[in-house]
Amino acid sequence: MTDQTWNPLLRDQLTWHWTEQLRARLKGLTDEEYFWEPAPGCWNVRPRGTGAAPMQVGAGAMTIDFAVPVPEPAPFTTIAWRLGHVIVGVLAMRNASHFGRAPTDYQSFEYATTASAALDQLDAEYATWLAGVESLGETGLARPCGEAEGPYAEHPMAALVLHIHRELIHHLAEVCLLRDLYLHTRREASL
Repeated sequence: MTDQTWNPLLRDQLTWHWTEQLRARLKGLTDEEYFWEPAPGCWNVRPRGTGAAPMQVGAGAMTIDFAVPVPEPAPFTTIAWRLGHVIVGVLAMRNASHFGRAPTDYQSFEYATTASAALDQLDAEYATWLAGVESLGETGLARPCGEAEGPYAEHPMAALVLHIHRELIHHLAEVCLLRDLYLHTRREASL
């Protein structure tokens, strides 16, 4: 195992979680689950012009609830909001900064109108991310992230890859937990 290089190890870290734990748990996500608000005042992805958050940002028919700075305590967020954050803030913006994706941000992104469309967006950004990480090879992992990463510009790309993988695993585990909560609260309510 002494000849193992870092790039495949970093990709394996994420692909194992993706295939063995995360993606299968998202299969069959319904629109009702996707937009479900389990607590009052949730931040969500909503049709343009609705919602109570200080700001709703995004292009197209849907917007995501947002505020700068984020209130303390932070509002509870829905599956739609968490997937929107993962798709845009974790993956798409990094794919744009480092791997040739068209530029995007929370304001210009077209948020999905359905759970199925959001999962398609997630799959596409995930595939772009993995291909981008692979394209770095070993040398690219050692180079600085660059100005797109602000105060972390001098950190190596490997640090960014580890951070993004941690964010994906963390937030998608939250989505899975919300699916469990939805299932169990709906089942108990129907008994």
